[in-house]
Formats: sequence, C-alpha cells, structure tokens
Amino acid sequence: MARILVTEEIADGGLDRLRQAGHEVDIRLGLDHAALLSAIKGAHALIVRSATDVNAEVLDAGSELVVVGRAGVGLDNVDVDTATKRGVMVCNAPESNIASAAEQTMALLLSIARNVPQAHAALVQGRWERSKWEGVELLDKTLGIVGLGRIGKLVAQRAAAFGMRIVAFDPYISADRARQMNVELLPLDQVVAESDFLTVHLPKTKETVGLIGREMFLKAKRDLRVINVARGGIIDEAALYEALKDGVIAGAALDVFAKEPTTESPLFTLPNVVVTPHLGASTREAQDKAGDAIADMVQLALAGDFVPYAVNVNAADANETLKPFLPLAERLGRLFATLVGGVPKSLEISATGEIGGYDTRILTLSALKGFFGSLTNEQVTYVNGPQIAAGAGCEVRENNSSTSTNADYVNLVTMRADGHSIAATLVGPRREARLVLVDDHITDVPPADNMLVVSNDDRPGVIGVVGTLLGNHNVNIADMDVGKALKPGTALMVIAPTAEVPEEVVAQLRVAPGILNVAVLHA
Repeated sequence: MARILVTEEIADGGLDRLRQAGHEVDIRLGLDHAALLSAIKGAHALIVRSATDVNAEVLDAGSELVVVGRAGVGLDNVDVDTATKRGVMVCNAPESNIASAAEQTMALLLSIARNVPQAHAALVQGRWERSKWEGVELLDKTLGIVGLGRIGKLVAQRAAAFGMRIVAFDPYISADRARQMNVELLPLDQVVAESDFLTVHLPKTKETVGLIGREMFLKAKRDLRVINVARGGIIDEAALYEALKDGVIAGAALDVFAKEPTTESPLFTLPNVVVTPHLGASTREAQDKAGDAIADMVQLALAGDFVPYAVNVNAADANETLKPFLPLAERLGRLFATLVGGVPKSLEISATGEIGGYDTRILTLSALKGFFGSLTNEQVTYVNGPQIAAGAGCEVRENNSSTSTNADYVNLVTMRADGHSIAATLVGPRREARLVLVDDHITDVPPADNMLVVSNDDRPGVIGVVGTLLGNHNVNIADMDVGKALKPGTALMVIAPTAEVPEEVVAQLRVAPGILNVAVLHA
C-alpha cells in the first residue's frame, strides 16, 4: 500500500479509484510551504493542481516519492528537472480540460467582441446603454492563435464556425498540418500585425514569459483584442495596460494572471478589459476527467508500469506486442549487471524480430532500470536511467532490427558489454521467459532470481564434477541447461538453484577440474 498526498481539491471519483486499489489517500488542503515539507515525508505520490509549488526543497523532503501528478495541463509549478534527477516521475492530465479551455476562450472572445460583461454590469445598476457598448462581429475577422496545440486546434475549429480567418504561429507545426486545419502559419510578429483578435495557447516557460509585450503591441492594429486563457505572464501585463490605456489596442480578456490569486490590478480599472478568475478548467466535466486521468497515471507509476502522460520519460507508450517484454528486459538488465560485474564504458541493448520494428525506447529504459538498479543504491526509474548511465560514464547504444538474429525465436532482447552477452525471449501461449544466449553460448532456461553461469572445457565429465560438488553441499537445482558454443572450444552451464549458493561452494566450483569461470547472477 502506498501513501498518496493530495494537497488540492480533486474530483472524488479519481480519489476513490486510488482507495479501491488499496492505497492510502491523505488529503491535506491549504498547506503552507513549511506544512507541505512536513506532510511530504513518507509519501510515495503527490497529487496537486496549480497552487502547490513543488520545488526542489519539496522534492528533496519527499525522499520516498515515486510520482508527482498534476491534475491539469500545465506543469509550471513543478520543478521537472529536479524531479528527473531524483528519478521521480512527473505526469499530468493534458487532455482533461482542453474542451473546457477552448470553450472559455470562445466565451471571452465573444464577451470582449460584444462587451457582454460591461453591458450586464451597467444594466443591473440601472443604466440602459445601448450605444455605449457597441461591439464588433467575428464574421470575416482574423483570429491569430499563438500555439496550435491541443487547445489551440479546438479554438481554430470553433472560430472557423463563426466565419473567421485563422492565422497562427507555432514552430512545431508543419505548414501541411496547418493547412489541413484551414490555418495559415505565419511568423509571430506577422500574426500579431494581421489579427483582429489574438489568443495565446502556450505553456509557461522561460522562453514564453513576456512573449507578447510592448514591441508586439506596437505592430498590432488599433482594434486588436487580446485573449489569454493559457498562463499568466506570457502576455506582459504592464505593457498590456499601457497599450490599452493609450489606445494602442482595443481590448483584452484575461482568465489568467502573472500572480494568482489576484484581486487587484491596474487592468481591472479599464473599461475595455474582461477578466475571470482562472476558470478555463472550471467545469464539472473537466474536473472529473482530470481526477480520473491523474488517478490512473499515479496508479500506473506506483505499480512500476509505463505512464502515458509522464512528461519526463523519453519514450513512447508500449503497444500490446511490446508491453510483455518490459518486465523481461528489466529482469535481463538485473541479471546482466551481475554477469558484467560493474559499470561498462558502453552498453548495447538490442531488440530484434517483430518487436524491433516498433519504437523500443521504453524497452531500453526497462533494461537500464534493471541494470543500474543492481549496481547503485540510488532509485533507478524509467525517468533517470539515462542520466545515471551518463553520470557513470556509460554510453548506451540501441540497436533495433525487424529481422531476428536467431531463426528459432520471433523476438529477442539482447544486452552486450565488456565481452559479455545475454539474450532472452518469451515463448509459448503463456509467454514464458527464456534465457537463450549467455556469453555467446546458446541455451534455453527460465531466468531465476539466483543463477550460476559456469564456463568449462568442452570435454566429458565436467557436468558430473559440477553436479557432484553441488549435491555434496545440498544445493538443489531447479533448472539447468548446457549451452552450445557459437564457436567451438568451450562449453557453458546455466544453472538455476532453488536458493542462493553459498560463497564457499562457489569458491570450490571455481577451482574444480575443467572449470574456467563461475559467475553468480542475481535478478
């Protein structure tokens, strides 16, 4: 059972899923920084939204953390770099609120176009001001979208229904892909210059903070209206205030602010500004989706499985063909670490056969997780395996091929380093694991937690020497196979005893007649 700390309001459905899975859900709302540092101790998972600052100090205090889950889209309140170094998975729910955020964008766009909030406020205060709050149509106007990701794409679709021309800036979208969405890609300053309405849909990063500022406003039409339902600070609020006050642009509608919560701002004094308190994801449907999605991601992370929405795991999701090979690769990594006996300068991980035709980065991460998990006291995960390898001076090489290197097996996972090799596969309808190659000797034995690999002269009687010595010390053998050398001259025995073989017995084996080497493997 894992302890899951929840510091912000999450839909009950997702939390109930975690409880049903047997986890302890510890809800602590409204924690200040000191209280969070205390509460995080002993927690295996942390679930937050946007208000909790998960910085390096919090991550250091959470020494048992496996995963941080953000029930929403952005991650600007989580120190992802520090989490990655510590092997803590960071995941979010990127699709949970995209419809709600797109609809909030359209609500604000219509509100600022037709002055809906201003006219409402005047009327309820007893003033009938039809001429004062004259608006503009959306039909045939140009909408500029900065960031054509999940939300930006939905906004483009909805704006097209109003008869708007759509232009966009997004360096990660191809012109062909944009054309399929009936969107014209332009440089950022040109998007600003041509737009009647401008909406921002970017993550908040060092590169995007202040992206839309004074210089951009000076390039805009005087009747430009700006909308931000993404993150506060991407639009420079001081520059926006001056541009609105001086009539450089016509209006703004903001759902997010550089500092939140905020109840005072010079922007609030302007009649051509519409504001809402970060309501982009504040729908019942979005909250339910976010809670359900982040619960699923946290549960996968705690089980050691691949997490589709992990932002700091450099791998694609494993399909149904590849997925059964992940635990096999991890176990193979553990066995190989003890065969090699240390950190090599280079480590080759190969996937051949049917699995070699897929994106196998997650399989490589599984092998690294097992390999370095056996060699270090650090927590090794899908997240930090590559960093640990690089820090140890080990170059990791991936070699994939859709052609199997062994005609007897459809798929093979192979690891090579320092003159050693090991390969495994899954066989039969039950997908049972088999070691099929050890140090270039063909074998066929199930991997076990404790194994002996005995290299010997290829001559009669050596198997009897090994069997007799083990029997005299009451070492029972569960599985054993004699490997055939790919090149003649030596033989190899792969033995799976029922328990760990005492070191003194291993020492006697090493000096027995005909024995060249004995390696003790642990998984």
